[in-house]
Amino acid sequence: MSKSTRATETLAKLGAKFILHTYDYDPDADSIGLQAAEALGVAPKRMLKTLMAEVDGKPVCAVVPSDREVSMKKLAAAFGGKGAKMMRPADAERLTGYHVGGISPFGQKKRVPIAIEQAALGGTTVFVNGGQRGLQIELGPDDAVKALGAIVRPLVA
Repeated sequence: MSKSTRATETLAKLGAKFILHTYDYDPDADSIGLQAAEALGVAPKRMLKTLMAEVDGKPVCAVVPSDREVSMKKLAAAFGGKGAKMMRPADAERLTGYHVGGISPFGQKKRVPIAIEQAALGGTTVFVNGGQRGLQIELGPDDAVKALGAIVRPLVA
């Protein structure tokens, strides 16, 4: 597995400090984020999943703990919109340049507004997809917010 992806290259260019972790990706897992957390021995609240959605028809990215579900109402409110829905997987892949199961908020092909669940930022580090299946990036929560230019809002139900 290559450990050089657009996500890792983006973070390196920004001078962010991060650690890479690999694990055996299970395409049949009920929850990719929970499977990654278990494989790496990490609390699910520290393993963040990247969700591509649309708010009032415009693409956005939500980053939330793998053991929580995003609230469409809160997601829409975070971006000042009226309604939100999940993006179709094929559209998410085309927009980000990553495959489902390996979508990272870092280094996406097309830059979209990003929001991170505020409760996810309480620990010393968080894990975020590294841009390919089976690769996770561990970094400080403040570094993640800064590198993404993300807003921090309550996003989960």
